[in-house]
Amino acid sequence: MAPSCWCWFPIYFVASVTLGVIAITSAIHSNSKATPQELPPQSHTLSTNATRALKNSGYTFMADLLHRSPPFFLPPQNSTFFAIKDSAITNTSLPLWFLKSLLLYHTFTTKLTMQELLNMSQGTCMTTLFRQKNASITKIETLQKIVEINRVSISNPNMFLGEQFIIHGVVGPFSSIQREAFQGSSDFIHSPTCPSSSSSSSPSSSPSSPNRNSTYTSGDFKKIVEWNRIIHFLGSKGYSSFSIALHSVLEGLLIESLSFGFASVTIFAPPDVNLLSYPSALLYRAVKIHILPQRLTYKELCHFPVRTLLKTMMPDDHLEIDGVLGFMNVVVINGIEIVKPDMFVSERFVVHGISRAFKMAESNA
Repeated sequence: MAPSCWCWFPIYFVASVTLGVIAITSAIHSNSKATPQELPPQSHTLSTNATRALKNSGYTFMADLLHRSPPFFLPPQNSTFFAIKDSAITNTSLPLWFLKSLLLYHTFTTKLTMQELLNMSQGTCMTTLFRQKNASITKIETLQKIVEINRVSISNPNMFLGEQFIIHGVVGPFSSIQREAFQGSSDFIHSPTCPSSSSSSSPSSSPSSPNRNSTYTSGDFKKIVEWNRIIHFLGSKGYSSFSIALHSVLEGLLIESLSFGFASVTIFAPPDVNLLSYPSALLYRAVKIHILPQRLTYKELCHFPVRTLLKTMMPDDHLEIDGVLGFMNVVVINGIEIVKPDMFVSERFVVHGISRAFKMAESNA
């Protein structure tokens, strides 16, 4: 029996060596496959430094997003990221896809320090990472070192000045984060309307004079900025549906107002209604019958006699003043009450809140 056992020894030896080689090779391959899933050392260091800067300034929520491995979001090379203050975002329950989209919209496609932002012209539009949509520099006060983007203040400038990207802190999001803003519409982040030549991706391309665009004058550009201001205002006051509808037809309204020389307007804003389901042509008309090409405050409306016709931006559609309910002191137009008079008043614009949307004439629908 012994000789027969010894004859199997070479076979056992070869099998053992083969299994050992296979085990070592598998371990090496396993380690090599795991390595790419980790952050490269440079990116990891960058993420750590940015995280530390955010936490030191009280932006804990944003810091946590960068600190994850891999990070939930990390600004790309040569970009500027605007971190949102904790108090403006931590109490909301946002879907992850919307949060990611919001962070992309908060990222400019070029590096900009606070001083470079201060050197730009008010009204300049910057390209973001979210579908190439723009964000607008709506306010610049050089002496006070104040910059607002989409009417949101930069509260913590130059929080992180890295070789690859820059981070500034802002007091709130550049777009509405109310659920109405991203339900029922794919266009859930509403960028301001900008003249084409005002869009910029670097400081050197920022507008330097009002004559940079042959289509828009400096006065026209101020109107565009104020239209965007009204859209943001309506969205923040519970008129999200009308705000979105107004934004979707704004380009056409601007062309008409500039072509026909409308110096001022009055807007009647209805509460949230299902305007977004309308076909584009019908939506455009529905919005236009809520806008008058003249500025009328509530006091001025009260002085109009009953049955006065008000011209809207739809040439064939007029609104009619039914009168004032004396016991309530409420102006009624086309059977609809003005429930929030003079919500927004400026030199060129007046916005009134109404109880529901005006109906379009059936013969013209």
